[in-house]
Amino acid sequence: MPLTQAPPVSFDDTAVAFASKSDAELRKMYALFASMNNNTLVKTGGGLMKTALKWNLPGTKFLIKHSIFRQFCGGETIKECVPVIAELGRYGIGTILDYSVEGEGSDKSFDQTRDEILATLDLAHRSTHIPFSVFKVTGLADSSLLEKIQAGKSLTPAEQASYDRAYTRMDAICHRAHQYGVRVFVDAEESWFQQTIDNMAYEMMRKYNRESAIVWNTYQLYRHDRLDAIKEAHDVAKREGYFLGGKLVRGAYMEKEARVATQRGYKNPINPTKQETDALYNESLRYCVEHVDRISICAGTHNEASSKLLTELMQEHELQPGDQRIWFAQLYGMSDNLSYNLAHAGYNTAKYVPYGPVDAVMPYLLRRADENTAIAGQSSREFLLIQKEIRRRQGR
Repeated sequence: MPLTQAPPVSFDDTAVAFASKSDAELRKMYALFASMNNNTLVKTGGGLMKTALKWNLPGTKFLIKHSIFRQFCGGETIKECVPVIAELGRYGIGTILDYSVEGEGSDKSFDQTRDEILATLDLAHRSTHIPFSVFKVTGLADSSLLEKIQAGKSLTPAEQASYDRAYTRMDAICHRAHQYGVRVFVDAEESWFQQTIDNMAYEMMRKYNRESAIVWNTYQLYRHDRLDAIKEAHDVAKREGYFLGGKLVRGAYMEKEARVATQRGYKNPINPTKQETDALYNESLRYCVEHVDRISICAGTHNEASSKLLTELMQEHELQPGDQRIWFAQLYGMSDNLSYNLAHAGYNTAKYVPYGPVDAVMPYLLRRADENTAIAGQSSREFLLIQKEIRRRQGR
């Protein structure tokens, strides 16, 4: 039986990629990414922005909100994100609301984060444009407690009570997600407490993934052991009769992981080269698609080769572009050539849309700027695509 012909996808089609942007918006993006191509400017500008916010200098918040914040964030509140959700939805792209405020480590802040995630689930339940919610376990629990558990150390009664409260917060989120039928990502974090997070995620899957993948764990494939972790999780899910949800990313803490490994005297868990990470990521995509009867996946990537590979794997396994078990995701404000062209071809595509008060989201924004500068060619790629579209519109 011949394979169904998948819709062609061109990640160079800037007419589709920037269809939602006016000429003025394109010019603003052009200026922003041109600035982000300058490493010195990013480092200096980031420091100045933090200082200006700390000193509450007049106009600072307005300037940030109408430049880098507007490019990479949906708004300061869920309500402010509604126009962004609608705009992405017009082009067949889902929104993943990402509350990007870093917690203060108190029960009060953990409860506030839980309530915020529940609010994103409530909106997702009412919207056709929000396929996932997402949270970090460190938004609900103290990282030192998670680390102590992973190290196998005994908890004091107070620590056990603190963990029990964190578990209850996570369960409240996953229960609401299951009740609504809205999928929820558990984000990956640092390796020295990631196993604790994994174990909590799998416990939630045992409870809530009996009919379909509601709770999804995240795998950072720059770690050399993560495909083995996926395979082991798949074996357990199959044996225990639940569905595995997996978001596949390359990773977010590379420098920190190397530094801590050196300080503590253990082998760096990160692949030694980008090529090895790319190979492991693509091998993981193959494994998941081969076992799509039990594993649902989201390719959280800005890598064009991996995105193209996943479309080819879907065709090879006769999976329709709209198969709900397979998703693509990118960060809001980046890689529109992937998101819009994938969605245009009928693939399930979503954008991570961070939100929160400007000053509280600054750590996230500065990481985005640093990553765009650090990742070889990322800012240049964005910049050149915008430049290409401006020229196309000018008829050159």
